[in-house]
Amino acid sequence: MSVLTHPEVQPGTSPGTRPTAFRAPGPFDPAHGHEQVAYCHDRASGLRAIIAIHSTALGPALGGTRFFPYATEDDALADVLRLSRGMTYKNALAGLDLGGGKAVIIGDPATDKSEALLRAYGRFIESLGGRYITACDVGTFVPDMDVIHRETRHVTGRSTVHGGSGDSSVLTAFGVFTAMRACAEHVWGTTSLRGRTVGVAGVGKVGHQLVGHLLGAGAHVVVTDVREQAVDAVRAEHPEVEVAAGTDELVRSRLDVYAPCALGGALDRPTIEALRAKVVCGAANNQLADDGEGGLAERMVERSITYAPDYLVNSGGVIQVSDELEGFDLDRARHRVEGLFDATLGVLRRAAEQGISPAHAAGHLAEERIAAVGAGRPYLARR
Repeated sequence: MSVLTHPEVQPGTSPGTRPTAFRAPGPFDPAHGHEQVAYCHDRASGLRAIIAIHSTALGPALGGTRFFPYATEDDALADVLRLSRGMTYKNALAGLDLGGGKAVIIGDPATDKSEALLRAYGRFIESLGGRYITACDVGTFVPDMDVIHRETRHVTGRSTVHGGSGDSSVLTAFGVFTAMRACAEHVWGTTSLRGRTVGVAGVGKVGHQLVGHLLGAGAHVVVTDVREQAVDAVRAEHPEVEVAAGTDELVRSRLDVYAPCALGGALDRPTIEALRAKVVCGAANNQLADDGEGGLAERMVERSITYAPDYLVNSGGVIQVSDELEGFDLDRARHRVEGLFDATLGVLRRAAEQGISPAHAAGHLAEERIAAVGAGRPYLARR
């Protein structure tokens, strides 16, 4: 993507004080085009984090912080590079004046998370001078953002008590549901999901709330999750849901819509070949196991499966937290998320007209906006 710039990166100072920026020889080819990647290490708290800024062509890079026990640092780096690139496209398609970035903290949030670690992480974010703004993601929550905010201004997803918008999963789930209605219009000629069977794989923060929207719309819902307690929580609130033994069983079920709402890589070749659903629309990031480069998006077109690109349909959360930058207003944010209906329908129709996959149609639209609005100019924060 020639529209994304690659400014020189100034290395940090000593470990535990500022991030150490670097240029990895492999990932920084034109296919990735990251502007800056920083390793952050604080020995006292045990913090090991990586912040990846993919693009600031449209504004400061906004994206959440994932706290996850990666097996290796290479796994963490690969994940943060994929996720940050996806945020560039997500924010561009959502019409936000924000670039794409992401961060990962290596560790088990259940045992490694502490106030000292989060505050050390907040100091690293602050040292980037506003080029990166964080929010919640897997393993991080609203109270964590409040702690991080004690060290930096550049954080969203804070509690309403501290001037934030609260749990971003609320509008993320609403956005996925809105996009799913657009898919139904495209495939079946009606926005109604009444009587449709929807399989939700992953009923955590977002998936749980999505189930509520679907049941309210009259859909029959089948769920699965690797965590038994998550399924139990959904069943306790919605005893009418059906439970599949696992993702493999869910994928092979007679579904109208499949909604991957757990971690990435949900759409690999065996899954796509086994799918019986006509629509794939879910909240998980990076759903295509090969990032779309190995023909998986095209294979879904061949099988007449309508795929709603994940970074479009799950952008309700980033729309919500970005509204904090103006002073959060729930009605305004919800109205903006409602725009995902037209955005999703537009991508699906463009894909059909041009004979390409929705994944490629969405990518082209995002690149067009970055080129037209960003003009390749990196964002430089004003202190």
